[in-house]
Amino acid sequence: MAGRSIFDKIWEIHTVYEKEDGETLLYVDRHLTHEVTSPMAFEGLREKNRRVRRPDLTFAVTDHNVPTTDRLKPIRDELSAKQIAALERNTRDFGITLFDLYSPYQGIVHVIGPELGLTIPGITLVCGDSHTSTHGALGALAFGIGTSEGEHVLATQTLWLKKPRKMLITLDGKLSEGVTAKDVILWIIRNIGTGGGIGYIVEYDGEAIRRMNVEERMTLCNMAIEGGARTAIISPDEQVFNYVKGRPYAPADDEWGEALEYWKKIVSDPDAEYHKIIRFSVNKLEPQVTWGTNPAMTLGVSEEIPDPKDFDDPDERHAIERALDYMGLRPGTKITDIGVDVVFIGSCTNGRLTDLLDAARVALGRKVMHNVRAFVVPGSQLTKRTAERLGLHRIFIDAGFEWRNPGCSMCIAMNEDRLKPGERSASTSNRNFENRQGPGGRTHLVSPLMAAAAAVYGRFVDVRELDLPSREEVLEHAGGY
Repeated sequence: MAGRSIFDKIWEIHTVYEKEDGETLLYVDRHLTHEVTSPMAFEGLREKNRRVRRPDLTFAVTDHNVPTTDRLKPIRDELSAKQIAALERNTRDFGITLFDLYSPYQGIVHVIGPELGLTIPGITLVCGDSHTSTHGALGALAFGIGTSEGEHVLATQTLWLKKPRKMLITLDGKLSEGVTAKDVILWIIRNIGTGGGIGYIVEYDGEAIRRMNVEERMTLCNMAIEGGARTAIISPDEQVFNYVKGRPYAPADDEWGEALEYWKKIVSDPDAEYHKIIRFSVNKLEPQVTWGTNPAMTLGVSEEIPDPKDFDDPDERHAIERALDYMGLRPGTKITDIGVDVVFIGSCTNGRLTDLLDAARVALGRKVMHNVRAFVVPGSQLTKRTAERLGLHRIFIDAGFEWRNPGCSMCIAMNEDRLKPGERSASTSNRNFENRQGPGGRTHLVSPLMAAAAAVYGRFVDVRELDLPSREEVLEHAGGY
Protein backbone atom coordinates (compact mmCIF):
# COMPACT_ATOMS: atom_id res chain seq x y z
CA MET A 1 0.00 0.00 0.00
CA ALA A 2 1.38 3.37 -1.03
CA GLY A 3 2.12 5.98 1.57
CA ARG A 4 -0.03 9.04 2.14
CA SER A 5 0.72 12.74 1.91
CA ILE A 6 0.04 15.24 4.68
CA PHE A 7 -2.94 16.42 2.63
CA ASP A 8 -4.40 12.89 2.50
CA LYS A 9 -4.03 12.42 6.24
CA ILE A 10 -5.61 15.72 7.28
CA TRP A 11 -8.41 15.35 4.72
CA GLU A 12 -9.31 11.86 5.93
CA ILE A 13 -9.28 12.82 9.61
CA HIS A 14 -11.65 15.73 8.95
CA THR A 15 -14.05 14.01 6.55
CA VAL A 16 -17.62 14.05 7.90
CA TYR A 17 -19.36 12.71 4.79
CA GLU A 18 -18.39 11.96 1.21
CA LYS A 19 -20.78 11.89 -1.74
CA GLU A 20 -20.47 9.42 -4.61
CA ASP A 21 -19.17 12.20 -6.88
CA GLY A 22 -16.32 12.87 -4.46
CA GLU A 23 -17.68 16.09 -2.96
CA THR A 24 -16.77 15.94 0.72
CA LEU A 25 -18.09 17.58 3.86
CA LEU A 26 -15.08 18.58 5.96
CA TYR A 27 -15.05 19.61 9.59
CA VAL A 28 -13.44 23.02 10.08
CA ASP A 29 -11.13 23.52 13.08
CA ARG A 30 -10.51 27.22 12.66
CA HIS A 31 -12.40 29.98 10.86
CA LEU A 32 -10.75 33.37 10.35
CA THR A 33 -12.64 36.34 8.95
CA HIS A 34 -12.26 40.07 8.28
CA GLU A 35 -14.35 43.12 7.45
CA VAL A 36 -14.52 42.83 3.66
CA THR A 37 -15.95 39.37 2.91
CA SER A 38 -17.98 38.73 6.07
CA PRO A 39 -20.95 41.20 6.11
CA MET A 40 -23.20 39.20 3.76
CA ALA A 41 -22.44 35.96 5.60
CA PHE A 42 -23.61 37.42 8.90
CA GLU A 43 -26.69 38.93 7.24
CA GLY A 44 -27.50 35.49 5.85
CA LEU A 45 -27.49 34.09 9.38
CA ARG A 46 -29.83 36.83 10.55
CA GLU A 47 -32.27 36.29 7.69
CA LYS A 48 -32.45 32.56 8.45
CA ASN A 49 -32.51 33.12 12.22
CA ARG A 50 -29.37 31.02 12.71
CA ARG A 51 -26.62 31.26 15.27
CA VAL A 52 -22.90 30.63 14.91
CA ARG A 53 -22.37 26.98 15.77
CA ARG A 54 -18.88 27.35 17.31
CA PRO A 55 -18.17 31.02 18.02
CA ASP A 56 -15.10 29.92 19.99
CA LEU A 57 -13.49 28.64 16.77
CA THR A 58 -14.02 31.79 14.71
CA PHE A 59 -11.72 34.81 15.04
CA ALA A 60 -12.17 38.13 13.28
CA VAL A 61 -9.80 40.99 12.55
CA THR A 62 -9.89 44.34 10.79
CA ASP A 63 -7.14 44.52 8.18
CA HIS A 64 -8.09 45.34 4.57
CA ASN A 65 -9.67 48.76 5.13
CA VAL A 66 -7.77 50.05 8.13
CA PRO A 67 -5.67 53.22 7.86
CA THR A 68 -1.96 52.67 8.44
CA THR A 69 -1.36 56.23 9.62
CA ASP A 70 -2.76 57.88 12.79
CA ARG A 71 -5.37 55.52 14.30
CA LEU A 72 -6.83 58.29 16.46
CA LYS A 73 -8.19 60.16 13.45
CA PRO A 74 -11.57 59.24 11.89
CA ILE A 75 -11.49 56.89 8.90
CA ARG A 76 -12.02 59.15 5.90
CA ASP A 77 -13.26 56.54 3.44
CA GLU A 78 -16.98 56.05 4.07
CA LEU A 79 -17.17 52.45 2.78
CA SER A 80 -14.15 51.42 4.85
CA ALA A 81 -15.65 52.94 7.99
CA LYS A 82 -18.96 51.15 7.36
CA GLN A 83 -17.33 47.75 6.82
CA ILE A 84 -15.26 48.05 9.98
CA ALA A 85 -18.31 49.13 11.99
CA ALA A 86 -20.30 46.20 10.56
CA LEU A 87 -17.65 43.70 11.66
CA GLU A 88 -17.65 45.16 15.16
CA ARG A 89 -21.44 44.85 15.32
CA ASN A 90 -21.55 41.33 13.85
CA THR A 91 -18.88 39.88 16.10
CA ARG A 92 -20.55 41.45 19.13
CA ASP A 93 -24.00 40.11 18.16
CA PHE A 94 -22.74 36.59 17.45
CA GLY A 95 -20.22 36.30 20.30
CA ILE A 96 -17.06 36.09 18.18
CA THR A 97 -13.59 37.24 19.24
CA LEU A 98 -12.55 40.38 17.35
CA PHE A 99 -9.08 41.86 17.13
CA ASP A 100 -10.22 45.37 16.31
CA LEU A 101 -8.40 48.51 15.27
CA TYR A 102 -7.04 49.08 18.79
CA SER A 103 -6.29 45.48 19.78
CA PRO A 104 -2.65 44.62 20.58
CA TYR A 105 -3.22 41.54 18.39
CA GLN A 106 -4.58 43.42 15.34
CA GLY A 107 -2.91 42.82 12.00
CA ILE A 108 -3.30 41.14 8.63
CA VAL A 109 -5.34 37.97 9.07
CA HIS A 110 -2.66 35.72 7.53
CA VAL A 111 0.02 37.21 9.76
CA ILE A 112 -1.79 37.09 13.08
CA GLY A 113 -3.12 33.54 12.62
CA PRO A 114 0.32 31.91 12.80
CA GLU A 115 1.88 34.35 15.27
CA LEU A 116 -0.99 33.95 17.77
CA GLY A 117 -0.96 30.15 17.56
CA LEU A 118 -4.41 30.07 15.97
CA THR A 119 -2.73 28.31 13.06
CA ILE A 120 -1.16 25.01 14.06
CA PRO A 121 -0.20 21.84 12.18
CA GLY A 122 -2.83 19.28 11.28
CA ILE A 123 -5.90 21.50 11.42
CA THR A 124 -8.34 22.58 8.75
CA LEU A 125 -8.55 26.36 8.48
CA VAL A 126 -10.68 28.59 6.27
CA CYS A 127 -10.93 32.32 5.64
CA GLY A 128 -12.78 34.52 3.16
CA ASP A 129 -9.54 35.50 1.46
CA SER A 130 -7.64 33.90 -1.41
CA HIS A 131 -4.27 33.98 0.34
CA THR A 132 -5.43 31.68 3.14
CA SER A 133 -2.98 29.20 1.60
CA THR A 134 -0.33 31.02 3.69
CA HIS A 135 -1.24 28.93 6.72
CA GLY A 136 -0.17 25.75 4.94
CA ALA A 137 3.42 26.65 5.80
CA LEU A 138 2.73 25.35 9.31
CA GLY A 139 1.20 22.11 8.09
CA ALA A 140 -2.41 23.27 8.22
CA LEU A 141 -4.88 22.44 5.45
CA ALA A 142 -6.10 25.94 4.66
CA PHE A 143 -8.64 27.11 2.08
CA GLY A 144 -9.82 30.50 0.92
CA ILE A 145 -13.61 30.52 0.71
CA GLY A 146 -16.42 32.69 -0.64
CA THR A 147 -19.13 34.56 1.25
CA SER A 148 -21.80 31.84 0.97
CA GLU A 149 -19.26 29.25 2.09
CA GLY A 150 -18.38 31.50 5.01
CA GLU A 151 -22.02 31.56 6.07
CA HIS A 152 -22.11 27.75 5.85
CA VAL A 153 -19.03 27.47 8.07
CA LEU A 154 -20.47 29.92 10.61
CA ALA A 155 -23.71 27.94 10.79
CA THR A 156 -22.35 24.37 10.66
CA GLN A 157 -18.58 24.42 11.30
CA THR A 158 -18.25 22.37 8.12
CA LEU A 159 -17.49 23.02 4.45
CA TRP A 160 -18.31 21.17 1.22
CA LEU A 161 -15.23 20.72 -0.98
CA LYS A 162 -14.26 18.70 -4.03
CA LYS A 163 -11.01 16.92 -3.32
CA PRO A 164 -8.18 18.52 -5.35
CA ARG A 165 -5.40 16.60 -7.01
CA LYS A 166 -1.92 16.63 -5.50
CA MET A 167 1.15 18.33 -6.93
CA LEU A 168 4.57 17.99 -5.32
CA ILE A 169 7.10 20.75 -6.00
CA THR A 170 10.55 19.73 -4.83
CA LEU A 171 13.14 22.48 -4.45
CA ASP A 172 16.72 21.28 -4.47
CA GLY A 173 19.87 23.23 -3.67
CA LYS A 174 20.76 26.33 -1.72
CA LEU A 175 19.79 29.94 -2.35
CA SER A 176 22.56 32.40 -3.12
CA GLU A 177 23.10 35.47 -0.93
CA GLY A 178 20.50 38.10 -1.84
CA VAL A 179 17.99 35.55 -3.18
CA THR A 180 14.90 34.91 -1.07
CA ALA A 181 11.72 32.87 -0.82
CA LYS A 182 9.89 35.64 -2.72
CA ASP A 183 12.26 35.17 -5.65
CA VAL A 184 11.66 31.42 -5.52
CA ILE A 185 7.88 31.67 -5.74
CA LEU A 186 7.97 34.31 -8.49
CA TRP A 187 10.32 32.04 -10.43
CA ILE A 188 8.06 29.01 -9.89
CA ILE A 189 5.02 30.93 -11.18
CA ARG A 190 7.07 32.16 -14.14
CA ASN A 191 7.77 28.52 -15.00
CA ILE A 192 4.37 26.90 -14.40
CA GLY A 193 2.25 29.93 -15.35
CA THR A 194 -0.71 31.48 -13.56
CA GLY A 195 -2.80 28.41 -14.39
CA GLY A 196 -0.21 25.71 -13.78
CA GLY A 197 -1.64 24.77 -10.39
CA ILE A 198 -5.35 24.82 -11.26
CA GLY A 199 -7.12 21.86 -9.65
CA TYR A 200 -4.16 21.01 -7.41
CA ILE A 201 -3.07 21.38 -3.85
CA VAL A 202 0.65 22.13 -3.98
CA GLU A 203 2.97 20.50 -1.46
CA TYR A 204 6.50 21.91 -1.19
CA ASP A 205 9.43 19.76 -0.18
CA GLY A 206 13.17 19.51 -0.68
CA GLU A 207 16.48 20.73 0.66
CA ALA A 208 15.74 24.39 -0.07
CA ILE A 209 12.46 24.21 1.85
CA ARG A 210 14.12 22.73 4.92
CA ARG A 211 16.67 25.54 4.89
CA MET A 212 13.91 28.18 4.98
CA ASN A 213 12.53 29.50 8.24
CA VAL A 214 8.78 29.32 8.89
CA GLU A 215 8.10 32.88 7.76
CA GLU A 216 9.90 32.29 4.46
CA ARG A 217 7.80 29.17 3.91
CA MET A 218 4.70 31.31 4.45
CA THR A 219 5.75 33.45 1.49
CA LEU A 220 5.90 30.35 -0.74
CA CYS A 221 2.50 29.08 0.37
CA ASN A 222 0.96 32.55 0.21
CA MET A 223 1.65 32.96 -3.50
CA ALA A 224 0.85 29.40 -4.62
CA ILE A 225 -2.58 30.86 -5.33
CA GLU A 226 -1.02 33.10 -7.99
CA GLY A 227 0.02 29.93 -9.80
CA GLY A 228 -3.59 28.76 -9.82
CA ALA A 229 -3.33 26.25 -6.95
CA ARG A 230 -6.29 25.60 -4.67
CA THR A 231 -3.95 25.84 -1.70
CA ALA A 232 -0.45 24.85 -0.56
CA ILE A 233 1.05 22.93 2.33
CA ILE A 234 4.41 21.89 3.82
CA SER A 235 4.95 19.03 6.27
CA PRO A 236 5.83 20.46 9.69
CA ASP A 237 9.26 19.93 11.23
CA GLU A 238 11.16 21.05 14.32
CA GLN A 239 11.31 24.62 13.01
CA VAL A 240 7.51 24.72 12.91
CA PHE A 241 7.13 23.10 16.33
CA ASN A 242 9.51 25.63 17.87
CA TYR A 243 7.72 28.48 16.10
CA VAL A 244 4.31 27.44 17.46
CA LYS A 245 5.37 26.67 21.04
CA GLY A 246 4.43 29.38 23.52
CA ARG A 247 2.10 31.29 21.19
CA PRO A 248 -0.98 32.75 22.98
CA TYR A 249 -3.52 30.30 21.49
CA ALA A 250 -1.19 27.32 20.93
CA PRO A 251 -1.55 24.07 22.91
CA ALA A 252 0.22 24.21 26.26
CA ASP A 253 1.08 22.02 29.24
CA ASP A 254 -0.27 18.46 28.84
CA GLU A 255 -1.96 19.37 25.56
CA TRP A 256 1.38 20.28 24.01
CA GLY A 257 2.73 16.73 24.20
CA GLU A 258 -0.44 15.29 22.70
CA ALA A 259 -0.42 17.85 19.91
CA LEU A 260 3.24 17.22 19.11
CA GLU A 261 2.62 13.49 18.86
CA TYR A 262 -0.21 14.09 16.37
CA TRP A 263 1.78 16.62 14.34
CA LYS A 264 4.67 14.22 13.84
CA LYS A 265 2.29 11.56 12.49
CA ILE A 266 0.71 13.73 9.80
CA VAL A 267 3.89 14.48 7.83
CA SER A 268 3.97 13.03 4.32
CA ASP A 269 5.24 9.48 4.00
CA PRO A 270 8.41 9.03 1.90
CA ASP A 271 6.46 6.88 -0.60
CA ALA A 272 3.41 9.16 -0.81
CA GLU A 273 1.90 9.33 -4.30
CA TYR A 274 1.10 12.51 -6.26
CA HIS A 275 -0.71 13.28 -9.48
CA LYS A 276 2.11 15.54 -10.65
CA ILE A 277 5.70 16.07 -9.50
CA ILE A 278 7.90 19.03 -10.47
CA ARG A 279 11.53 19.40 -9.46
CA PHE A 280 13.54 22.61 -9.51
CA SER A 281 17.07 23.53 -8.48
CA VAL A 282 17.46 26.97 -6.88
CA ASN A 283 21.26 27.05 -6.95
CA LYS A 284 21.53 29.52 -9.84
CA LEU A 285 18.40 31.55 -9.14
CA GLU A 286 18.81 35.34 -9.18
CA PRO A 287 16.57 38.07 -7.67
CA GLN A 288 13.28 38.31 -9.57
CA VAL A 289 11.19 41.32 -10.67
CA THR A 290 7.76 41.23 -12.30
CA TRP A 291 7.51 43.43 -15.39
CA GLY A 292 3.90 42.89 -16.48
CA THR A 293 0.38 42.55 -15.14
CA ASN A 294 0.38 39.07 -13.63
CA PRO A 295 2.97 37.32 -11.43
CA ALA A 296 4.08 34.98 -14.23
CA MET A 297 5.39 38.00 -16.14
CA THR A 298 8.64 37.84 -14.22
CA LEU A 299 12.30 38.26 -15.11
CA GLY A 300 15.62 37.90 -13.36
CA VAL A 301 17.18 41.21 -12.39
CA SER A 302 19.86 40.79 -15.07
CA GLU A 303 17.34 40.33 -17.91
CA GLU A 304 15.59 42.66 -20.36
CA ILE A 305 11.90 43.35 -21.08
CA PRO A 306 10.66 40.89 -23.75
CA ASP A 307 9.66 41.87 -27.28
CA PRO A 308 6.17 40.72 -28.36
CA LYS A 309 7.58 40.06 -31.86
CA ASP A 310 9.59 37.18 -30.45
CA PHE A 311 6.44 35.20 -29.58
CA ASP A 312 4.61 33.11 -32.19
CA ASP A 313 1.39 32.57 -30.27
CA PRO A 314 -0.95 35.50 -31.11
CA ASP A 315 -2.70 35.39 -27.73
CA GLU A 316 0.60 35.48 -25.85
CA ARG A 317 1.87 38.25 -28.10
CA HIS A 318 -1.27 40.31 -27.50
CA ALA A 319 -1.03 39.78 -23.72
CA ILE A 320 2.57 41.01 -23.71
CA GLU A 321 1.69 44.03 -25.86
CA ARG A 322 -1.16 44.97 -23.52
CA ALA A 323 1.03 44.52 -20.43
CA LEU A 324 3.81 46.66 -21.88
CA ASP A 325 1.32 49.37 -22.80
CA TYR A 326 -0.20 49.41 -19.31
CA MET A 327 3.19 49.31 -17.59
CA GLY A 328 4.70 51.98 -19.85
CA LEU A 329 7.69 49.81 -20.77
CA ARG A 330 9.62 49.23 -23.98
CA PRO A 331 10.99 45.90 -25.23
CA GLY A 332 14.69 45.53 -24.57
CA THR A 333 14.70 47.75 -21.48
CA LYS A 334 16.97 46.42 -18.76
CA ILE A 335 15.29 45.69 -15.45
CA THR A 336 17.99 47.76 -13.77
CA ASP A 337 17.05 50.77 -15.91
CA ILE A 338 13.48 50.89 -14.56
CA GLY A 339 12.94 53.66 -12.03
CA VAL A 340 10.31 53.67 -9.26
CA ASP A 341 8.18 56.34 -7.60
CA VAL A 342 6.88 54.41 -4.60
CA VAL A 343 8.18 51.52 -2.50
CA PHE A 344 5.84 49.44 -0.36
CA ILE A 345 7.22 46.92 2.13
CA GLY A 346 4.49 44.90 3.83
CA SER A 347 1.45 42.64 3.11
CA CYS A 348 0.59 39.07 4.09
CA THR A 349 3.35 37.96 1.71
CA ASN A 350 6.26 39.94 3.16
CA GLY A 351 5.21 41.89 6.26
CA ARG A 352 6.72 39.67 8.94
CA LEU A 353 9.70 40.27 11.20
CA THR A 354 12.28 38.50 9.02
CA ASP A 355 11.00 40.48 6.02
CA LEU A 356 11.55 43.72 7.92
CA LEU A 357 14.98 42.51 8.96
CA ASP A 358 15.90 41.90 5.34
CA ALA A 359 14.72 45.36 4.31
CA ALA A 360 16.67 46.86 7.22
CA ARG A 361 19.83 45.19 5.90
CA VAL A 362 19.58 47.53 2.93
CA ALA A 363 18.26 50.58 4.80
CA LEU A 364 20.99 50.59 7.44
CA GLY A 365 23.35 53.50 6.80
CA ARG A 366 21.61 54.48 3.55
CA LYS A 367 18.98 57.06 2.53
CA VAL A 368 15.83 56.79 0.44
CA MET A 369 16.22 58.55 -2.92
CA HIS A 370 14.81 62.10 -2.74
CA ASN A 371 12.14 61.48 -5.40
CA VAL A 372 10.88 58.17 -3.95
CA ARG A 373 8.09 57.75 -1.41
CA ALA A 374 8.81 54.65 0.67
CA PHE A 375 6.93 53.15 3.57
CA VAL A 376 7.11 50.07 5.77
CA VAL A 377 3.88 48.50 7.03
CA PRO A 378 4.41 45.73 9.60
CA GLY A 379 2.03 42.80 9.22
CA SER A 380 0.71 43.00 12.76
CA GLN A 381 0.87 44.93 16.00
CA LEU A 382 2.96 42.13 17.51
CA THR A 383 5.42 42.36 14.64
CA LYS A 384 5.48 46.15 14.90
CA ARG A 385 6.13 46.15 18.65
CA THR A 386 8.81 43.48 18.33
CA ALA A 387 10.54 45.45 15.58
CA GLU A 388 10.40 48.58 17.71
CA ARG A 389 11.82 46.80 20.75
CA LEU A 390 14.69 45.65 18.55
CA GLY A 391 15.20 49.16 17.18
CA LEU A 392 14.45 48.34 13.55
CA HIS A 393 12.00 51.24 13.22
CA ARG A 394 14.81 53.71 13.87
CA ILE A 395 16.83 52.25 10.99
CA PHE A 396 13.91 52.80 8.62
CA ILE A 397 13.03 56.26 9.91
CA ASP A 398 16.66 57.42 9.77
CA ALA A 399 16.85 56.19 6.18
CA GLY A 400 13.74 58.13 5.19
CA PHE A 401 11.11 55.38 5.17
CA GLU A 402 7.68 56.02 6.72
CA TRP A 403 7.00 53.65 9.63
CA ARG A 404 3.29 52.76 9.57
CA ASN A 405 0.62 50.88 11.54
CA PRO A 406 -0.39 47.33 10.49
CA GLY A 407 -2.86 46.62 7.73
CA CYS A 408 -3.17 45.34 4.16
CA SER A 409 -2.24 48.84 2.99
CA MET A 410 -1.17 49.29 -0.62
CA CYS A 411 -1.36 45.58 -1.39
CA ILE A 412 -5.02 46.00 -2.28
CA ALA A 413 -5.63 49.79 -1.98
CA MET A 414 -9.01 49.42 -0.24
CA ASN A 415 -7.66 51.98 2.20
CA GLU A 416 -5.93 55.34 1.92
CA ASP A 417 -2.63 53.83 0.69
CA ARG A 418 -2.69 53.73 -3.11
CA LEU A 419 -0.74 54.66 -6.20
CA LYS A 420 -1.66 57.62 -8.34
CA PRO A 421 -2.30 56.98 -12.06
CA GLY A 422 1.00 56.30 -13.80
CA GLU A 423 3.02 55.89 -10.60
CA ARG A 424 5.35 52.90 -10.52
CA SER A 425 5.93 50.87 -7.38
CA ALA A 426 8.35 48.27 -6.12
CA SER A 427 6.08 46.19 -3.91
CA THR A 428 6.58 43.18 -1.67
CA SER A 429 2.92 42.19 -2.06
CA ASN A 430 1.48 39.32 -4.11
CA ARG A 431 -0.44 40.73 -7.09
CA ASN A 432 0.51 43.09 -9.89
CA PHE A 433 -2.82 43.15 -11.75
CA GLU A 434 -3.97 46.28 -13.54
CA ASN A 435 -5.24 48.87 -11.01
CA ARG A 436 -4.44 46.56 -8.06
CA GLN A 437 -2.60 49.26 -6.09
CA GLY A 438 -4.71 52.13 -7.37
CA PRO A 439 -6.29 53.13 -10.71
CA GLY A 440 -3.54 53.30 -13.33
CA GLY A 441 -0.85 52.25 -10.86
CA ARG A 442 2.05 50.15 -12.15
CA THR A 443 3.24 47.42 -9.80
CA HIS A 444 6.49 45.43 -9.80
CA LEU A 445 6.59 42.55 -7.31
CA VAL A 446 9.91 41.98 -5.56
CA SER A 447 11.45 40.75 -2.33
CA PRO A 448 11.95 43.03 0.70
CA LEU A 449 15.67 43.21 -0.13
CA MET A 450 14.96 44.33 -3.69
CA ALA A 451 12.24 46.77 -2.63
CA ALA A 452 14.44 48.49 -0.06
CA ALA A 453 17.26 48.74 -2.58
CA ALA A 454 14.88 50.31 -5.14
CA ALA A 455 13.93 52.91 -2.53
CA VAL A 456 17.58 53.81 -1.95
CA TYR A 457 18.70 53.89 -5.59
CA GLY A 458 15.44 55.04 -7.18
CA ARG A 459 15.52 52.10 -9.56
CA PHE A 460 15.89 48.34 -9.52
CA VAL A 461 19.38 47.11 -8.67
CA ASP A 462 20.91 43.69 -8.18
CA VAL A 463 21.14 43.33 -4.40
CA ARG A 464 23.79 40.66 -4.82
CA GLU A 465 26.19 43.45 -5.79
CA LEU A 466 25.59 45.39 -2.55
CA ASP A 467 27.68 45.02 0.57
CA LEU A 468 24.95 44.10 3.06
CA PRO A 469 25.19 43.30 6.76
CA SER A 470 23.70 40.05 8.03
CA ARG A 471 20.44 39.95 9.96
CA GLU A 472 22.46 39.40 13.11
CA GLU A 473 24.63 42.45 12.43
CA VAL A 474 21.52 44.57 11.83
CA LEU A 475 20.08 43.49 15.18
CA GLU A 476 23.37 44.24 16.91
CA HIS A 477 23.40 47.73 15.43
CA ALA A 478 19.70 48.35 16.07
CA GLY A 479 20.18 47.47 19.73
CA GLY A 480 22.33 50.57 20.07
CA TYR A 481 19.39 52.94 19.58
